[in-house]
Amino acid sequence: MHVQLKLALDCPPDAAWRALRSPSVLTQVSAPFLTFEPVGSARFPERWDAGPHPVRVRALGGLVDAGTQNIDVAFRTLGAVRILEDHGGPLTGPLTIVTNWRHRMAVTAGAKPGTTLLRDRLEFSAGVLTAVLWLGFWLFWQWHGLALARSASGFARRFAAD
Repeated sequence: MHVQLKLALDCPPDAAWRALRSPSVLTQVSAPFLTFEPVGSARFPERWDAGPHPVRVRALGGLVDAGTQNIDVAFRTLGAVRILEDHGGPLTGPLTIVTNWRHRMAVTAGAKPGTTLLRDRLEFSAGVLTAVLWLGFWLFWQWHGLALARSASGFARRFAAD
């Protein structure tokens, strides 16, 4: 099953790409529903590099321990489209019922100059509980999408070229 968003962001594609590679943006757009903390490190890196990144996940403003998850990112480019892919998934806790996890975010130039088209898709399965989890993932994806859209206008300043 999947949840998917298609968003027009009010920032250039380079800024959106740098923002998606930032753990601080993940924490910003996930709160207060989910919070993430690095496992095995005192703090997150400035940006996600390719490879696994274990995190502790807490729900409902940090009140509920949801276990650990592996954010295992890879990057690729197809023409003018840049893609961040996460093939990680839950390691411990209640979400280990999820048996398949594939999260992709694709960034390309938007319809108007200086804007970005973001496609954000999560494919997952959890056996007979897949449909039940879909509603929770869908609700979270809506929140996360609104938070990304609200934050996008500041990405160009915050994530200036390296």
